[in-house]
Amino acid sequence: MRVQRTLGDLSKRLRFSLVALLTAVFTIAAGVFFSAAISAQTLPGASAGDATTFNRTSSAYEDAPPNLTEWESADHDLGDEAFEESFVSTPDADSAGLGPVFNNASCVSCHIRNGRGMPEPGQLLLRVTDGTAIASPDKSADPAETLKNAPPVAGLGNQIQDFSIVGATPEANVDILWKETAGSYADGTPYRLRSPEINVVLANGEPLPDTVQVSPRVPPHVYGLGLLEAIPESDLLALADPDDANGDGISGRPNYVWDEQTQAVSMGRFGWKASAPNLLQQSADAYLNDMGITSPLFPAEDGSSEIDETTLVAAEAYSQTLAAPARTLMDDPQVQRGEQLFSDASCVACHTASFRTGSHKYPALENQKIHPYTDMLLHDMGEGLADNRADFEANGQEWRTPSLWGVGLAQTVLPYSGYLHDGRARTFEEAILWHGGEAEVSKDAFDAMSAEDRQALVKFLQSL
Repeated sequence: MRVQRTLGDLSKRLRFSLVALLTAVFTIAAGVFFSAAISAQTLPGASAGDATTFNRTSSAYEDAPPNLTEWESADHDLGDEAFEESFVSTPDADSAGLGPVFNNASCVSCHIRNGRGMPEPGQLLLRVTDGTAIASPDKSADPAETLKNAPPVAGLGNQIQDFSIVGATPEANVDILWKETAGSYADGTPYRLRSPEINVVLANGEPLPDTVQVSPRVPPHVYGLGLLEAIPESDLLALADPDDANGDGISGRPNYVWDEQTQAVSMGRFGWKASAPNLLQQSADAYLNDMGITSPLFPAEDGSSEIDETTLVAAEAYSQTLAAPARTLMDDPQVQRGEQLFSDASCVACHTASFRTGSHKYPALENQKIHPYTDMLLHDMGEGLADNRADFEANGQEWRTPSLWGVGLAQTVLPYSGYLHDGRARTFEEAILWHGGEAEVSKDAFDAMSAEDRQALVKFLQSL
């Protein structure tokens, strides 16, 4: 068991809890953020209800919800340890099991400070599919693989691991080149957009065959995920309009995926294409594909696992028990103008502002009024952002709407982190200008705005 509670740990936790309690009492006396009698949900900018953190520094994404109970906080702390654990290849070490090929050695190495990643080796991942096998899938195969609609590539699987332990060889060498294109807004103001060109050379020196479909992905943020997991499925499905019955040009739909726990089809919620039904499976998938670590959910062929269930559940708990940052500058007229423009441009048709959470493993996350700005559904984002790679029911032009709460702190938490699925966008403006497909009208509305209005919309995003 990698993560365990000892009497010493519990003693330390009790001492820490006492210090935290005294600090909280002092904070209440000073009238800063919270009190036992006043719900955080009533405070301005409480984006995650009582699970909001009012920290807007470089550590904003690392806070636990202030309303966690003692046992929930203990789970969060154990999860934090699992999230930071660095794996090694030494067989007898406590953290053994890395590789033999991998992308990184720990969760935190990809999800730095729990924020968005950067489009560079060690952060950017390449999902791959054998395009020649899609037309005639093996119906006798594992239903999880058949439904995934992404046949693995021989020798690579579904993800390229570009690092290896000593004595092994990485699956490929990956180079990222950037292609820039120039454009201009309707008012003549110039801009430049960039897109990645991925060059892959296999271990045998050969280039990656053209028949292999490649999808570059940067690590998404991991804060606030437990709250998204607690949104009732019925509320998300109520937003779906796959046939665009209302004629607004927006036709979001859920992705239905394979749940390894229940061995049944379930609605996807997490990942760039909503390919994971819950955070436990999302965590197990990251252990296996990013670090080469087997788990009870994705064991080795002989049924063995390199981490036990306790460690896997602890990692899940960490991503479930991270707060979302509060909004700021809500009384600023420019921010208010930007929020109205965001709505007028129909951005809220996908980036749904508010939900009420339902039941969850952690009661602290239940019955919270949250403002994540996502509908958790798939949308066709056009050819410009297409990876041309299917993932379960998601096609090559569809992406899950990412949540926007806390997005204004992305560069504060990790300078040079990127926006969009592959990190190509360096600014909010670039991210908007890449929108196409169902978001073409919103992009065009932004393009047609005056410079003053564009600045107001961006300042609204920065306030989130």
